[in-house]
Amino acid sequence: MGFVLRSIFLLLTLACTGAQAQLSIEITGGGANQIPIGVLRFAGEAALPQSISDIVEADLQRSGRFRMLFSGNVEPLPADVAQVNFGDWKNRNADALVIGSVVRLADGRFEARFRLLDVPKQTQIGGVAFTLSAQQARATAHRIADVVYEKLTGDRGVFSTRIAYVVKQGSRYELQIADADGVGAQTALASREPIMSPAWSPDGTRLAYVSFENKKPVVYVHSLVSGQRQVVANFKGSNSAPAWSTDGKQLAVVLSKDGGSQIYLIGADGSNPRRITNSGSIDTEPFFAPDGQSIYFTSDRGGSPQIYRMSASGGDPARVTFDGSYNVSPRVSSDGKTLIYIARDGGRFQLKSFDLASKQGQVLTDGQRDESPAFAPNGKMILYATQIGNRGSLAAVSSDGRVKQRLSVQAADVREPAWGPFFNN
Repeated sequence: MGFVLRSIFLLLTLACTGAQAQLSIEITGGGANQIPIGVLRFAGEAALPQSISDIVEADLQRSGRFRMLFSGNVEPLPADVAQVNFGDWKNRNADALVIGSVVRLADGRFEARFRLLDVPKQTQIGGVAFTLSAQQARATAHRIADVVYEKLTGDRGVFSTRIAYVVKQGSRYELQIADADGVGAQTALASREPIMSPAWSPDGTRLAYVSFENKKPVVYVHSLVSGQRQVVANFKGSNSAPAWSTDGKQLAVVLSKDGGSQIYLIGADGSNPRRITNSGSIDTEPFFAPDGQSIYFTSDRGGSPQIYRMSASGGDPARVTFDGSYNVSPRVSSDGKTLIYIARDGGRFQLKSFDLASKQGQVLTDGQRDESPAFAPNGKMILYATQIGNRGSLAAVSSDGRVKQRLSVQAADVREPAWGPFFNN
């Protein structure tokens, strides 16, 4: 387990307060061309507090890219290719099979080994061994699911990533962090005042956010390793909408200190604020393109809220969206090819994707009040906030609109999602 992943694990056991209510995830729509796969129980995994195979299976199913085959009570549990009854799985039209084993080591830790098998060819196409403590069973299962996902789809898996979001229960606001499957929620900040706009640093060790705890919007940067935080922007007027540069050294923020809401660049330590938009309109919601060379943002300089792009060093912006009279909250996929945003159509606020090369758009959701979209780091899923009844909830949709999920916390409003980056482990 790499340094960053260890640090995040330590953060969530040391630097955050106790675990809160978990996000529950309901799959409401499935993908097309799903890969039929079986995940067998790992031999010896009963020695762990959590079943690795169950978590791997749940991860793969939630992605919408796989059709899970019932594994039944296979005995004895195969841990090697030679022990697999391929004929049985071929008769069930399986394309792939995951098998594995867990062995306790002399030092009290465990070795979890898995093999990914090509059923038609009866060969092994992947496999890794991990050394782990009992408490790392879930994290290890997510890493195994990531390997399986990437091997079979060609896209990097995001099961080991984390999400941040804000939960409101009564008059209490909590900035929470959880695994991508909603499990393991921990509170990084609790307040009687609103918390907004969490944004992950590129290395996943810090969160920038807006807190109203001083009765006005102030931008903070919060270290998830130490639990310490620093005021980055507390100027006269409003301080809002932080977005990280790709190198993690500075933030784009929206300040009204000089009159009107304008975009500034500021050091991640709060140093050297520099204004980069100059208009008599509202310029807000900055977002750095993946190459770090340009910034997308929302502005009403054309008479209605639309999305613009400008050089990260400033200069004349170019308008990006022209369809409709209200397009806000721009986010760009990690490959720089797809823009997502919230569009208003007939009184409904819905998530829309826009191919930056072809200029073709697609509505991805059918909600009434969608907001705050966030790409998964592989660009294949989008997390966003919506409203179900009178309660805020999170939802997720695949970039093609086919796979849909709903994420909720019982008896609470959930909003302001942010999907964390890959861990470099």
